[in-house]
Amino acid sequence: MLQYTLQSIIQLKNPAFRFDPSINSRRLFYLIKEKLGCWLRGLKLVLHGKWNTKVFLGKGVRLSYTKNIQFGQWNQIEDHVHISALGKHPIQFGNNVRIGAFSRIITSTSFNNIGEYIRIGNNVGIGEFAYLGGGGGLSIGNDCIIGQYLSCHPENHKFQDPTQLIRHQGVSRKGIHIGNNCWIGAKVTLLDGVTIGDNCVIAAGAVITNSFPTNSVIGGIPARLLKKR
Repeated sequence: MLQYTLQSIIQLKNPAFRFDPSINSRRLFYLIKEKLGCWLRGLKLVLHGKWNTKVFLGKGVRLSYTKNIQFGQWNQIEDHVHISALGKHPIQFGNNVRIGAFSRIITSTSFNNIGEYIRIGNNVGIGEFAYLGGGGGLSIGNDCIIGQYLSCHPENHKFQDPTQLIRHQGVSRKGIHIGNNCWIGAKVTLLDGVTIGDNCVIAAGAVITNSFPTNSVIGGIPARLLKKR
């Protein structure tokens, strides 16, 4: 009965969900205890004027510039994630977004040239140890599944003048845009100026330096088109 009730609740946001037959009552009680703790930690957002009660925060989650963070419904921010929203525009989470443990979502790292934005669509799952920068703007579309160690860097350091230190030459920014319904494997790196079309698959370990159209299968260092879906 407990399993059926929980399954029905989870299916409100994921209709395809079914508990594995090997899940027993003890494991279900552990799940309930864990999620209840995350929900209670999420309630502290009320202190920051965020009245959304469907945000689940793991242990050690750190939020900076909270007024510039917009959460959706059923967001899961797992253990030791740091979200810093110092930027010209908000960090926006859609509904049913999961951010894996130890990830960093950082719009800006400098006060002299703050970044643009980070926008994550609905039904997006991002694995552990991701780094999402927002210098030139980063958008991730709906229904994307993303493995561990994703790395997105929407800015580049200028280095054209050999008479100056590189760190004194500033940065250029174009932004990174990922379409809907993409599957991105583990340890993928996306560099500034890249646009990934809808329905793309990116192989694990790829380094994306160029844009790719809809329905592309991509892999390699630097990445190239392997085939069309």
